[in-house]
Amino acid sequence: MSVLAIAMALDAALGEPKWLWDRVPHPAVLMGRTIAWGEARFNTGPVRRLRGVVLILGLGLAAGSLGALLQMFGPLVEILVIAVLLAQRSLVAHVQAVADGLRVSLGDGRRAVAMIVGRDTARMDRSAVARAAIESAAENFSDGVVAPVFWYVLAGLPGLLIYKMVNTADSMIGYRTPRYEAFGWAAARSDDFLNLLPARLTAMILAMVLGVTAQRAAIATEAGQHRSPNAGWPEAAMARGLDVALSGPRAYDGEMREYPFVNPGGRREIGPVEIEAAVDALWRGWAVLLAGAVVLTLIV
Repeated sequence: MSVLAIAMALDAALGEPKWLWDRVPHPAVLMGRTIAWGEARFNTGPVRRLRGVVLILGLGLAAGSLGALLQMFGPLVEILVIAVLLAQRSLVAHVQAVADGLRVSLGDGRRAVAMIVGRDTARMDRSAVARAAIESAAENFSDGVVAPVFWYVLAGLPGLLIYKMVNTADSMIGYRTPRYEAFGWAAARSDDFLNLLPARLTAMILAMVLGVTAQRAAIATEAGQHRSPNAGWPEAAMARGLDVALSGPRAYDGEMREYPFVNPGGRREIGPVEIEAAVDALWRGWAVLLAGAVVLTLIV
């Protein structure tokens, strides 16, 4: 497991070098192109749900086979693949950019948060911008850091690549829209399954580093009320740990959706200070994961 610890440190130190990904496509981009090709090719005609199931099975098989092949090239290749597919440094940078933007102006904050969330940002006030950034921090720590580490530990590079492929597919086609509801069903359900344990592990880690493990019952209750079966766990832990109210009403494509608040008794007037507290929690949570990787190195 020293491979994992080195890869985590490499990602945290370098993130995603712009000079490299300006010259060659990032693996996530290649995954996205493959999924887009499959969607355009197979999301037609009858039995779209079945077609979507077949696509996800095919993508998973291809990703797992590629992972097994790459694993044969030795630890250096393994370290590089893991580091590229982790997102700690880039996540922290994007969330911190929202705090920095808000300190300049509301418009700068809105533009920064629009880079990491899918909701409408044009009419957000400062608190709504901060909430969106903190929610993204919590959810993407689970999806972009904890879950990839979890599946690598369980199943090596095949597990990691399968997870990333499914997670990318869910982000592209896992929506309840007329176009994707049937075809993207398998992507959404597969992603829910693969994130089931990592999301709860993320909540445990965040609750621990933020000193709110005693509130685990409240975290579990609020997570169960969330619109997502998994995203509510890290979000509820972060909300409790920072004593802020997250989620709540927001707009998508001009339509307002009245989602309930997570930790409704928490502070609602928030800004850059709370965003930076979330960034600090991300780094402390990452340190817990790194320590776990080192311990595994010593005992396995």
